[in-house]
Formats: sequence, structure tokens, C-alpha cells
Amino acid sequence: MRVAGIADLSKERAITSLRRTGFPDAKYDAQATISVAEGIKANKTAITTDSIELIATPGIDVILEVTGSPAAGVRHALLCCEHKKHIVMINVEADVLAGPLLARKAQEAGIIYSMAYGDQPALIAELVDWARTAGFDVVCAGKGTKHLPAFHASTPDTVWSHYGLTEEQTKDLNPQMFNSFLDGTKSALEMAAVANACDLTPPKAGLRFPPCGIHDLPQVLKPTEDGGQLDTKGTVEVVSCLEIDGRPVFNDLRWGVYVVFEAPGEYQKECFAQYGMKTDSTGRYAAQSKPYHLIGLELGVSVATIMCRGEPTGSCKTFAGDVVATAKRDLKAGEKLDGEGGFMVYGKLMRARDSLAIEGLPIGLAHGLVLKSDVRQGEGLSWKHVDWSEKSQAVAVRREMEAIFREELGVRTG
Repeated sequence: MRVAGIADLSKERAITSLRRTGFPDAKYDAQATISVAEGIKANKTAITTDSIELIATPGIDVILEVTGSPAAGVRHALLCCEHKKHIVMINVEADVLAGPLLARKAQEAGIIYSMAYGDQPALIAELVDWARTAGFDVVCAGKGTKHLPAFHASTPDTVWSHYGLTEEQTKDLNPQMFNSFLDGTKSALEMAAVANACDLTPPKAGLRFPPCGIHDLPQVLKPTEDGGQLDTKGTVEVVSCLEIDGRPVFNDLRWGVYVVFEAPGEYQKECFAQYGMKTDSTGRYAAQSKPYHLIGLELGVSVATIMCRGEPTGSCKTFAGDVVATAKRDLKAGEKLDGEGGFMVYGKLMRARDSLAIEGLPIGLAHGLVLKSDVRQGEGLSWKHVDWSEKSQAVAVRREMEAIFREELGVRTG
């Protein structure tokens, strides 16, 4: 397994990243002058600004889509279909925007469309697969994070104070990107990806971010009729490492992932007790968790699984969850949306049926579009609120996907 080439709009940035991560000097073209094909022959990582060249080059087996741009992610996924290259979608924004359709197109093209092992959605999907294979019903799956209700209104101007970081500590960091984690958008995107990969149903009113430690997962994340906080079984949720008053949660899961499952009968319930599992008060509900995720450090697992087993490490299977742009403040007609993590909108997790019914504007496209009408704080935006055009490939693919699933799910707009 080796890195054949890197496509970046800035060759200098790519070279800086290789040096920062300790990539051997002899293994890449520091002058960034050779083609990807030449690099493969010379056993050197080539650096280019042309992503089409990289994807089209014979000899490349797997493309890692790491741009974080929904439009670029859609474009690169379609190019992988065209050139028969497997793709690891390390771009949850693109996956939630159009993954249900892109995964179908990938299957038709005979390539594998995979989540990225090390990112939380893939690790959650792995836990769900484990639970189901063992014969348990999945009650809830998700991850931990740092969240308070007020964070939904956070902006790039306030993000560092919420993180408790100084100006010196953050001088080289992108405040809008980090704010997308804090304001709940990234959590919503990741839970939509999990819902779509594992056929789970998002909460009706969106994520609640209940404060919860690892020891309390099976007690908190069970149905309300059994004393928990869930509307239904078979759902997703993100737990916060902060109590509502800001105090730290004991034994929190801020960096980890979990699955809550149910004993199908008395025998399994007895086994939970005999094996020392931490359960809820009834003994029926239990949880498994992983305290950390290593993101890019674990990514090679996806490549190896694709090439050695012919399998993805999690993949979009259905359209169950969506993330709709929601106003952080009162918005006025004529304003231009500034996208994920910005000053104007955050992403709210919704059931796909509900999103289709209101013609919700996906957070992945809420950048650069001009508002045609006012939107109240807390209101979800729809396509009717903005000027848009299908001349944009990402918009056209998304609208195609909506039409397909509106018919398949029998959803009427109104």
C-alpha cells in the first residue's frame, strides 16, 4: 500500500503536509514536477493540482476524498465511477448531501464506495454490525462530543472562547471549520451518515445531546417508556461531555463512539449479568463503546479492507437521515449564506422523509446562495428560500436524488 499521488490546489501546502507528518523525503517528488503516471513508475508520490489527472491515471486503485467540500466530493465520486476507482469518502458533507445516490452509482459502476475507518461514522457502523451479527437489536448508536444548547448560535467570532483557547493557540486554525463541530452541524452530519449506513431512524426533533457518561449509556439511551430519553428504538444520538450547567460529565465519551443494544430474551439478559456488563436498571439494555477514534491514523484499514476483502468499512445504504440548514439568527432577503460553521446557519438532523416534505435546503449547499425571503431564527431553510440553479453539478445531483427518493418513499411536499 502506497500513496501514488496527491491532488491539492496548492502544491506547497501538500509538500508542507508531507514534511509535517514525517513522510520520507525520498518517497515523494519535492519539486512537484512529475506526473502521477511517472511517479508510479519511479515509486514516488507525485503532487498535482489536477484531481482529474489523479483519478484518471491507470494503476491507481483507491481514491481518498479528503477535500471537505460537498461539491468537490460529488464531482470526485462521479469521476471515480467513470474511471472505475474505488473511493473512500472522507467527506461527510458530500456523503450526506448525495451519498444515497452516489453509492448507487458506485455499485452500478462496479466500484466500492466506503466510509473512512477512524472517522466516527465508520467506527459506529462497525459496532452496529457487531451487535446485529451477535443477534442483538440495536436501540441507539452514536458518539460523544462537547455540546451545550447555546452552541447552536456559535459563530467564528465566539468559537475559541467556547473551546477555552487563546489567540496564540489558534492563529493557524480555521475558526469556521472548528465552529462547525461546536455548533452541532458536524454531529448532525455524522449521525445522518450513520443513519443512512445502518438504516437507523433519526430522532423526530433532531439531536438532543443529552449529558451522559459511559456508565449511563444504557440507562439514558433507551425508550422513554422504559425510563430513558429516546422516542424510539433503532435511532442515533450524540451525548455531551458537559452537563447543562457547564459542569463536566463524569466518565465522559467526548472522543468516542458507542452502541446500545437490547437482550432479546431472559437468557441473554442473564448473560449480561454473568459477564459483568454494565446495564440499565432492568438488566435488558447494555452498551459497548470505544473511547477514542484516530481519524487519519486508522485510514489504511479502509484501503486494506477494500483491496483485500472487497468490502467497504461502512457505506451508505439508504436515505434515512438528512441535515437541513437552520437559521442561527433572523435572516433577511438579499443576504448571501455563508455555509457550514459560519455566522448564519447550522445543520439540524432530520428524518429524510421530513426533509423531503418541507423541501429542506441541505447544509452542504447553504453557501453562496442568496436568500429570496426572510427566515426566522430557528427556522429550517427550504429551496423556496433561496435562488438556486441546476447548472451547479452538486445541486443537480442532489435534486436528482431528492426526486428519486421522494417517489420511492412516497413523500409529498407541502
